[in-house]
Amino acid sequence: MSLYCSSLGTKIPRILGHGRRYDDAFFTPTHVVEPPARGSCFTSLHYKAPTRHIGFVSKFDQTCSSPVMEYDQKKLGLFSQPEDYSKELDVAVRAVQMACSLCQRVQDTLISNTRTNHQVHSKDDNSPVTVADWSVQAIVSWILSECLGSENISIVAEEDVQTLSKDNASGLLEAVVETVNECLAEAPRFGVQKPQSALGTSEVLEMISRCNSNGGPTGRFWVLDPVDGTLGFVRGDQYAVALALIEDGEVVLGVLGCPNYPMRKEWLSYHHRYHRIISKLTPSTSETWNKGCVLYARRGSGKAWMQPLLHVNKQFVWPNHAKQVSVSSIDNPALATFCEPVEKANSSHSFTAGLAHSVGLRKQPLRVYSMVKYATIARGDAEVFMKFARAGYKEKIWDHAAGVIIIQEAGGVVTDAGGRPLDFSKGLYLEGLDRGIVACAGATLHGKIIDAVDASWGSSSL
Repeated sequence: MSLYCSSLGTKIPRILGHGRRYDDAFFTPTHVVEPPARGSCFTSLHYKAPTRHIGFVSKFDQTCSSPVMEYDQKKLGLFSQPEDYSKELDVAVRAVQMACSLCQRVQDTLISNTRTNHQVHSKDDNSPVTVADWSVQAIVSWILSECLGSENISIVAEEDVQTLSKDNASGLLEAVVETVNECLAEAPRFGVQKPQSALGTSEVLEMISRCNSNGGPTGRFWVLDPVDGTLGFVRGDQYAVALALIEDGEVVLGVLGCPNYPMRKEWLSYHHRYHRIISKLTPSTSETWNKGCVLYARRGSGKAWMQPLLHVNKQFVWPNHAKQVSVSSIDNPALATFCEPVEKANSSHSFTAGLAHSVGLRKQPLRVYSMVKYATIARGDAEVFMKFARAGYKEKIWDHAAGVIIIQEAGGVVTDAGGRPLDFSKGLYLEGLDRGIVACAGATLHGKIIDAVDASWGSSSL
């Protein structure tokens, strides 16, 4: 089943210069969702016939084509050549949008203190894991398999089915299956065909267990962190859904869903629940704090994009009010905002504080859970992210892949603390990482921080 374009009003994003913020871009398609053809992944969206189509062949030998909008596709950097991963990007964005919708429902349940007895569990390392983690993994696995062909899908993901398979986990497993089916029932809103019948327990477990790739230097595999920043998630704060595609050791596309990302960066410093209360007491405006967003980019495009999270009763139409985002133009450390992890367990706040002082970063650090830190830099809301893990901690590829490519295509720089590119070809971990990770809005700031790391590392206790 094809997706066609029609009745389109567009305003092209206009970049105001390096690092400047964007003008609004809007897309106001009128569309009709029709029943899908047998064997098709996508529902059908009808638009005015475009000048050309880009066809994709699914595992059912049906043609699934993304909408080709009436604008300069090369300018938008999305659909220029058959090998530009446009189909994979389309599917990945829809999957993350659905996953974010699922997470919002689960987080609302956690905050309202209902059904929590089966919602949060602890892993062997005492880190939290929730119904949302397993449910998102099942959803993304299902969508990628259905839309791209299960024989073509290899996924590296954080969760496994061992906990769900224990004899005393029947309530947890039941909650996961229920959550997955609630989400899949809404698949047509996202332009994806829902399954003909609800998935059973064994099918959900199979979807989760498919995510068993170990990555490596060759071939193509997806990297998924179903709920990055689970601690923030269970506390009603910031978290992210991160999905990236790696081919021959290189990240080729990344999608980052940030359901609680406020539209005003200063609100990132406040607890999510506080703003839930404030938003109920103030009129809703276009700048409402809790809209949420999905950012995405593909390798070599030189552009990164942000679209709003799809809200209840809305239909997803690609590219869903997308705006181009760019990193900040600030290169004066005294004016820059830097991010660091909230938890001290995985990062040394004392070392980053000393480093920030030596470089001339004078603002208070912005401590944010999850890969939302990458999103703040890509959107131009912050300029620096530094993470220096304590000895023995190994960075996982799913904690960085999507965020790294989005910052890079938005105009930023991400390396290890030695100035070398992050290596995603060594399996599940960023092996050979030199001391830590430094992400910056530009090369000037990045160079100053790398030099400062070299000068102060010898006196650190890391």
